[in-house]
Amino acid sequence: MRKNNLWITALAFGLSLSAYGQEGGISSGVLQEIKQAYKGTPADKAIHNAIAGNDINKLAVNNDSKNNFDTYFSNKVNSKGITNQKSSGRCWLFTGLNVIRAQVIAKYNLPEFELSQNYNFFWDQLEKANLFLQGIIDTREKPIDDKMVEWLFKHPLSDGGQFTGVSDIIEKYGLVPKRAMVETFSSENTGKMSNLIGLKLKEFGLQLREAAATGAKPAELEKKKTKMLGTVYRMLVLTLGEPVSTFTWSLKGGEAKEYTPVSFYKEFLGNDLTNNYVMLMNDPSREFYKCYEIDFDRHRYDGKNWTYVNLPIEDIKEIAIASIKDSTMMYFSCDVGKFLDSKRGLLDPDNYDYESLMGTTFGMDKKQRIQTFSSGSSHAMTLMAVDLDKAGKPKKWMVENSWGSASGYRGHLIMTDKWFDEYMFRVVAEKKYVPAKVLDILKQKPIRLPAWDPMFADEE
Repeated sequence: MRKNNLWITALAFGLSLSAYGQEGGISSGVLQEIKQAYKGTPADKAIHNAIAGNDINKLAVNNDSKNNFDTYFSNKVNSKGITNQKSSGRCWLFTGLNVIRAQVIAKYNLPEFELSQNYNFFWDQLEKANLFLQGIIDTREKPIDDKMVEWLFKHPLSDGGQFTGVSDIIEKYGLVPKRAMVETFSSENTGKMSNLIGLKLKEFGLQLREAAATGAKPAELEKKKTKMLGTVYRMLVLTLGEPVSTFTWSLKGGEAKEYTPVSFYKEFLGNDLTNNYVMLMNDPSREFYKCYEIDFDRHRYDGKNWTYVNLPIEDIKEIAIASIKDSTMMYFSCDVGKFLDSKRGLLDPDNYDYESLMGTTFGMDKKQRIQTFSSGSSHAMTLMAVDLDKAGKPKKWMVENSWGSASGYRGHLIMTDKWFDEYMFRVVAEKKYVPAKVLDILKQKPIRLPAWDPMFADEE
């Protein structure tokens, strides 16, 4: 009797689950109701015919937005020469070095000057490899499906990054002029190199976990890690070249001197990149006037986690304007793919009218776009100009990009202030331009966010 009751109960439970599942599906009746949304009017058919054979962006172009476009800026930092990251995710590095080189050009009145991106990229990749392997050692007692362990194996190596990479790498390894270590095919086309090194790192990570599981002590694991890094170093030399330890260079054709990368950095820049700068974020999904830290978000294991202050957009604008007025460029990052007119080099929410084309609205605000993974910082550039009205309010902004001089507006992108509000996320400014009330926030114990937080993917 009991067995029969159990069978009946199980059958009923199964039927209820089946019915429940069916309730959430698209029935024939529901489908008929859905299909009524498309009326098949002549306008509908015309739009379909147009979209079927064309790029949506071309059809959604708002011609009215092309009116009154100008390239005048009331306040602009002089720039000499546009860089090109080619097919690589090194925008963060190009941006950081562009900020630095502008300072050197201004300080020494140089006609042009460019720093070696390949040199710093080499050390970035080696340090990131160590960061991953040491992270595997630190998490050796956690299961393979632990959230942190999973994140590590998903992100063993990346050519992307943030300003923390600029400070972490430069302050340890220095700088060299472009000609001291030129680009290679793999530095400009990082995909295959990164894939191979990442694959090797994952293999090494498993070996370290296996060694730990069979009783290897931390000291033994460190020795294994050092040997593994030797393999990575060789792979990097084969693809990028071996970093220079000394080189000769002359300032404006003067007497050539011998430098190390660190002595060159100290003589020609010497900024404390770790302590003299502050990262400012506009993330309306989190509380403003708070200090945040991103766990494991650094480029060196012994480096500094990314720490920032979250501010309303107007506060960030005031700081950015002060910096530009003092002829100082800034590290800047945004969601560059949104509403970009690549031919004109214009970022403006009015560039495209998707609503009229699709016959619906797209009504999420910045907070909602962040919360739904619809928007986030994707690209770093160098903020270098603002156009102010008579009241001192910004009308538009301009950045120096790293996509070559033929892209955008002579290698730059212009953004309306409206676009700036919606798709700008972070600025790194020198502390002297930041009000004391904001600097005081850095004294707070940072709220730590996980490494996998959706707002903090690498900038490429």
